[in-house]
Amino acid sequence: MTGKQTMKRTISLILAILLLTGCTNIINKRASSTNEQATNAGSQEQTNILKVHFLDVGQGDSILIKLPNGKNMLVDAGKNESASTIINYLKNEGVKKLDYLVGTHPHEDHIGSLDTVIENFEISEILMPKATNNTQTYRDVLTAIKKKGLQVTTAKAGVDIINDVDLSIKILAPCGKDYESLNNFSAVIKIKYGDVAFLLMGDAEELSEKEILASGADVNAQVLKVGHHGSQSSTSPEFLKAVNPKYAVISVGVGNDYHHPHQFTLNKLQKAEITILRTDQNGSIVFTTDGKEISFNSK
Repeated sequence: MTGKQTMKRTISLILAILLLTGCTNIINKRASSTNEQATNAGSQEQTNILKVHFLDVGQGDSILIKLPNGKNMLVDAGKNESASTIINYLKNEGVKKLDYLVGTHPHEDHIGSLDTVIENFEISEILMPKATNNTQTYRDVLTAIKKKGLQVTTAKAGVDIINDVDLSIKILAPCGKDYESLNNFSAVIKIKYGDVAFLLMGDAEELSEKEILASGADVNAQVLKVGHHGSQSSTSPEFLKAVNPKYAVISVGVGNDYHHPHQFTLNKLQKAEITILRTDQNGSIVFTTDGKEISFNSK
């Protein structure tokens, strides 16, 4: 064999080795990509079940919604002292990411632990109404939002968070831009999965209820999260008739200073033969539905 032939054979061998190595790297990259996609799919696992958790956070609101598409939503985060309760609850439920975070309005018993939630979880989208409050709690929330580099989507009537065939999340209020009471800035949210709907009222009062009805929005729902912790300022007879719920959930603290829920509101619910569930009596309340049937249990 001549020197030229030896050199050609050596070059051919080197090229073959390089080609084989390159193919192996491509295969490894493809396998790695497939594994990564499988991991991501696992974190967004579709269950075809909607679960709505009304957390027992004392005198305040916090609602975890585990959507059938595998995504998570948190509406409100109780008072400042509720932070550990909420964080632990979410982690026990396997929540690592909140795809949607809503602060219904800037009262401390609704956004108190919102800053801690933002600090502890990955947040995809945050929604809040155009309402401000001159409190340290509100400023803490704004600081946490800024540190995470999040942009706030305005929560107002007409905003569709999800609008799929079988699953929708719509904001029905606030309908206006100027209210004397911060309560009427509350983001009112309707979640509908199949034939089952939940209506979350925040602290919306009778004025907001009238505006929602005047807008022509469909408020019918099997589960009503009663506005303003069962205060007599909310849940007007006309609105209750339009919602026509089977269950009424009241998020309220034991022996609270506001004497919530007011007997006046309880009487209306009882007269309408609606099943009343209260976090001060039942603890955290969890509804489960496949879009047709609905059940609940207490934790």
